[in-house]
Amino acid sequence: MKILVVDDSRAMRMIVKRTLRQAGFNNIDVAEADNGVAALQQINASPPQLILCDWNMPEMNGIELLRSLRGKGNMTNFGFVTSEASPEMKNTASAAGAQFLITKPFTADTFKTVLSQFIR
Repeated sequence: MKILVVDDSRAMRMIVKRTLRQAGFNNIDVAEADNGVAALQQINASPPQLILCDWNMPEMNGIELLRSLRGKGNMTNFGFVTSEASPEMKNTASAAGAQFLITKPFTADTFKTVLSQFIR
Protein backbone atom coordinates (compact mmCIF):
# COMPACT_ATOMS: atom_id res chain seq x y z
CA MET A 1 0.00 0.00 0.00
CA LYS A 2 1.25 3.48 -0.87
CA ILE A 3 0.83 6.39 1.54
CA LEU A 4 1.69 10.00 0.74
CA VAL A 5 2.79 12.16 3.69
CA VAL A 6 2.44 15.87 2.95
CA ASP A 7 4.03 18.34 5.39
CA ASP A 8 6.33 21.31 4.93
CA SER A 9 8.46 20.14 7.86
CA ARG A 10 10.92 17.40 6.92
CA ALA A 11 11.23 16.50 10.60
CA MET A 12 7.46 16.03 10.90
CA ARG A 13 7.38 13.84 7.78
CA MET A 14 10.02 11.65 9.41
CA ILE A 15 8.02 11.51 12.67
CA VAL A 16 4.87 10.49 10.79
CA LYS A 17 6.78 7.74 8.97
CA ARG A 18 8.30 6.47 12.21
CA THR A 19 4.91 6.55 13.96
CA LEU A 20 3.33 4.54 11.14
CA ARG A 21 5.92 1.82 11.72
CA GLN A 22 5.51 2.01 15.52
CA ALA A 23 1.77 1.53 15.00
CA GLY A 24 2.54 -1.73 13.21
CA PHE A 25 2.04 -0.57 9.64
CA ASN A 26 5.17 -2.14 8.18
CA ASN A 27 4.04 -3.34 4.77
CA ILE A 28 3.64 0.14 3.30
CA ASP A 29 5.43 2.36 0.80
CA VAL A 30 5.66 5.94 2.08
CA ALA A 31 6.20 8.85 -0.30
CA GLU A 32 6.68 12.46 0.79
CA ALA A 33 5.79 15.94 -0.44
CA ASP A 34 6.54 19.28 1.20
CA ASN A 35 3.44 21.17 0.02
CA GLY A 36 0.19 20.72 -1.87
CA VAL A 37 1.64 21.58 -5.27
CA ALA A 38 4.34 18.90 -4.95
CA ALA A 39 1.71 16.49 -3.61
CA LEU A 40 -0.52 16.99 -6.66
CA GLN A 41 2.41 16.20 -8.95
CA GLN A 42 3.15 12.99 -7.04
CA ILE A 43 -0.53 11.99 -6.91
CA ASN A 44 -0.83 12.41 -10.67
CA ALA A 45 2.40 10.48 -11.33
CA SER A 46 1.87 7.64 -8.85
CA PRO A 47 -1.47 7.68 -7.00
CA PRO A 48 -1.39 6.68 -3.31
CA GLN A 49 -4.16 4.84 -1.49
CA LEU A 50 -3.97 7.18 1.52
CA ILE A 51 -2.87 10.79 2.01
CA LEU A 52 -1.78 12.12 5.42
CA CYS A 53 -1.58 15.88 5.15
CA ASP A 54 -0.70 18.89 7.25
CA TRP A 55 -3.07 21.86 7.12
CA ASN A 56 -0.71 24.86 7.00
CA MET A 57 1.91 24.78 4.25
CA PRO A 58 3.32 27.23 1.71
CA GLU A 59 2.29 27.32 -1.98
CA MET A 60 -0.84 25.19 -1.46
CA ASN A 61 -2.16 24.29 1.97
CA GLY A 62 -3.83 21.04 2.95
CA ILE A 63 -7.45 22.14 2.59
CA GLU A 64 -6.69 23.57 -0.87
CA LEU A 65 -5.09 20.26 -1.84
CA LEU A 66 -8.11 18.31 -0.61
CA ARG A 67 -10.57 20.60 -2.40
CA SER A 68 -8.52 20.34 -5.60
CA LEU A 69 -8.55 16.55 -5.45
CA ARG A 70 -12.24 16.28 -4.69
CA GLY A 71 -13.03 18.87 -7.37
CA LYS A 72 -11.35 16.58 -9.91
CA GLY A 73 -13.31 13.58 -8.67
CA ASN A 74 -10.31 12.08 -6.85
CA MET A 75 -11.68 10.19 -3.85
CA THR A 76 -8.37 8.94 -2.43
CA ASN A 77 -8.59 8.39 1.32
CA PHE A 78 -7.45 11.68 2.88
CA GLY A 79 -6.86 12.79 6.44
CA PHE A 80 -5.19 15.64 8.23
CA VAL A 81 -2.31 15.29 10.68
CA THR A 82 -2.14 18.78 12.09
CA SER A 83 -1.92 20.95 15.18
CA GLU A 84 -5.10 22.70 14.03
CA ALA A 85 -8.02 21.13 15.84
CA SER A 86 -10.69 23.76 16.37
CA PRO A 87 -14.29 22.65 15.83
CA GLU A 88 -14.49 24.99 12.83
CA MET A 89 -11.44 23.39 11.21
CA LYS A 90 -12.77 19.89 11.87
CA ASN A 91 -16.07 20.87 10.25
CA THR A 92 -14.26 22.47 7.29
CA ALA A 93 -12.13 19.34 6.81
CA SER A 94 -15.12 17.03 6.99
CA ALA A 95 -17.20 19.18 4.63
CA ALA A 96 -14.34 19.16 2.11
CA GLY A 97 -14.15 15.36 2.18
CA ALA A 98 -11.50 14.51 4.78
CA GLN A 99 -12.16 11.20 6.50
CA PHE A 100 -10.26 12.00 9.70
CA LEU A 101 -8.18 14.57 11.55
CA ILE A 102 -5.33 13.49 13.83
CA THR A 103 -4.11 16.20 16.15
CA LYS A 104 -0.42 16.81 16.86
CA PRO A 105 1.09 15.63 19.12
CA PHE A 106 -0.05 12.10 18.33
CA THR A 107 0.89 8.59 19.42
CA ALA A 108 1.35 5.28 17.67
CA ASP A 109 -1.85 4.12 19.38
CA THR A 110 -3.75 7.03 17.84
CA PHE A 111 -2.40 6.13 14.41
CA LYS A 112 -3.32 2.48 14.91
CA THR A 113 -6.86 3.30 16.02
CA VAL A 114 -7.59 5.88 13.33
CA LEU A 115 -5.71 4.42 10.37
CA SER A 116 -6.39 0.70 10.75
CA GLN A 117 -9.59 1.05 8.70
CA PHE A 118 -7.59 2.56 5.82
CA ILE A 119 -4.37 0.51 5.90
CA ARG A 120 -4.56 -3.19 5.19
